[in-house]
Amino acid sequence: MTTTNNTLIRKTFTTVLALGLLATTPALATEEEKPTADLTVSALSQYIFRGFEMGKDSLVIQPSMTVGYKGFSANLWANLDTKRANVNDNETSVWQETDMTLSYSYAFDKLGVTGGYIYYGLGAMGLPDTKEFFVSVSYDTLLSPSLTVYRDVGNLAGWYISAAIGHSLPITSDISLDLGAKVNYLKADEASSFSEGDLGVDAYSSFHDGVISAAITFPVNSFITITPQVAYSFPLGSKASDLIEAWSISGDDSDFIYGGVAASLAF
Repeated sequence: MTTTNNTLIRKTFTTVLALGLLATTPALATEEEKPTADLTVSALSQYIFRGFEMGKDSLVIQPSMTVGYKGFSANLWANLDTKRANVNDNETSVWQETDMTLSYSYAFDKLGVTGGYIYYGLGAMGLPDTKEFFVSVSYDTLLSPSLTVYRDVGNLAGWYISAAIGHSLPITSDISLDLGAKVNYLKADEASSFSEGDLGVDAYSSFHDGVISAAITFPVNSFITITPQVAYSFPLGSKASDLIEAWSISGDDSDFIYGGVAASLAF
């Protein structure tokens, strides 16, 4: 009688354990982190990079693809100038720039840290390619402050430091108005191309450019979003204004209003 009871108890325990494992397995699979992917295509009225005007009177198309897994991510980004003047003053479409970014992100409660490497392919602009390392720190609180430090170790050797804030104002349960502002500092080494030309300086160091931006993201479904956006870029002083004018394609402007729309597919 005792042997029969023990056998029954073991069978009952085994059955309960098996049912428990079957019940928890889907939950564990659901909680497992999966790879992510994002494909975004932006159509903008201008390409402005760190205050500099990289194209004028021309629609630019900027495709971007990012894949990520467990904090690691890889991004490929490009800029297509649809009406750029060439050496013969003919207007043609040009893949002006292609960049690759590798990064890793980690969160300590509300503190987020990201570090990475960017390779800039600038051959279509007549510039040598360059590369830089960066580290970014953000904090999940009011205005979402962040600080990002870039160190170029190539043709544009120097430091670029960006302090940013942002805030989302809800419009509906799914739609919000996203506002942002940045203040940026540029310090170019003597070996940097920024120090060449007719500026009469051996190196450049100054609060450089500011950016104010606004965007509204409209979800089409759980995978696709459409985001109209507008931004205003301006110099943070006369020294910055002189450098931006000297390096911008028009050569006579240092502040720019530009915008467009981005379509994203994420899963």
